[in-house]
Amino acid sequence: MKWNAEAKEQRQRKRVFCASMADVFEARDELSVWRERLWQLIMKTDWLDWLLLTKRPQNIDLMAPWTDEWPQNVWLGTTIEDQTRAEERLPSLLKHRAKTRFLSCEPLLGTVDLSQWIGNKRNSSLNPIDWVIAGGESGPNARPMLPRWVRTLRDQCRAEAIAFHFKQWGHWAPTQQLNHSSTVKEFWDDVAGEQIVMEAKGKKVSGRRLDGITWDELPTAA
Repeated sequence: MKWNAEAKEQRQRKRVFCASMADVFEARDELSVWRERLWQLIMKTDWLDWLLLTKRPQNIDLMAPWTDEWPQNVWLGTTIEDQTRAEERLPSLLKHRAKTRFLSCEPLLGTVDLSQWIGNKRNSSLNPIDWVIAGGESGPNARPMLPRWVRTLRDQCRAEAIAFHFKQWGHWAPTQQLNHSSTVKEFWDDVAGEQIVMEAKGKKVSGRRLDGITWDELPTAA
């Protein structure tokens, strides 16, 4: 409530990433009372845009109190790591008429083709995608995100005027030089038919620039 009052006083909307280490739509009965408190809080804080990210969009119908009329300050998202997850989760997400629908493609573990949910091929019974976040995996055991995967997402977003945010390369980042260091490896891109040289730098050093640009696009707020 304090954050909402400050945002209203400043006449500037703020975003709240809700339950960043949890899942609001996890099917656990003991969470029901907390969810009810959350729904009430969301409706009382109309200067805050609430980002509700879930790996379980199939549970939204059962748990969210809104159907056709969602609050203007709810941004509803799901995690999409690869094409399999896109096929599983996007129909459950995009049927909802939240003000904003977004995808968190992090960690991105393969090519994601959004063509059936965007542009001229989009199923008219589903709502559009408003925002795509992409990023690689972090940590010493992280799997690499090949550059083509994230470029494919970026290019699809640009073609359809979907806001695109590139969060990070993660533990692995592309490099131009192949040496004998244990931190440099080659990974095969079967679609491009070429070896991609990546270096394990850690997410801070790897950074978040894609083709020389920092992608920080956001959808239009309520």
